[in-house]
Amino acid sequence: MTPVLRAQARIGQRALLLTTAALPLTGWAVHAAVLHTQLAATRRDPLTGLLRRDAYTTRARRILARHGNDSAVIMVDADHFKAVNDTAGHAAGDAVLAAFGTRLTAWAGPRAAAGRLGGDEFAVVLELPADRRQQRLNQLVRMLHTPVALDDGRTLDVAASVGAATPDVVGTRDLTALQRAADAALYDGKHSGRAHLATTAHTAAPSVNGRRSGRPGTAAWGRAA
Repeated sequence: MTPVLRAQARIGQRALLLTTAALPLTGWAVHAAVLHTQLAATRRDPLTGLLRRDAYTTRARRILARHGNDSAVIMVDADHFKAVNDTAGHAAGDAVLAAFGTRLTAWAGPRAAAGRLGGDEFAVVLELPADRRQQRLNQLVRMLHTPVALDDGRTLDVAASVGAATPDVVGTRDLTALQRAADAALYDGKHSGRAHLATTAHTAAPSVNGRRSGRPGTAAWGRAA
């Protein structure tokens, strides 16, 4: 074998060794990417794309700790949602929930915690300074009252009730207390067509596990928060 051929053979052997060594690393990289995708999927509600409760809670508490009085907790309920399912069908109901998820995500932005708490109940925690608070909440109400277009060509009129609580008014950064106050404010402003802001009085509303007592489902949740 000539020197040139011997040199080419050595280069080929080194290339083979490098390729062989890289295969396990490539496999692990692909495996890690799949695991990351699966983990991200478990953090989000598949219908709305919003965070599930645990992931929402973790991110929400970080936002409250970081931004303090410049943050807000928003609670949202779809209005007359049972009637949508009963009259237009469950596929239409799913379309409404998906639309609300898209709108809440767009409104809140990527740094917020936007979650689906269950059924037609949603929550958002985000940085929201006092001088922009009312304007942004009015914008949210308008977005949530925009009709939803269905795949079959129908258009559904939709609405939502919105309650908001802020640490500077309520006097705490505790997520449970702020959600309770926002939920009570939402109930006071139910079907009003505007966002209702919590006061200190709303923190005294009876609650079960951080939600207003009497809300559907809370009777079976156990001890009061």
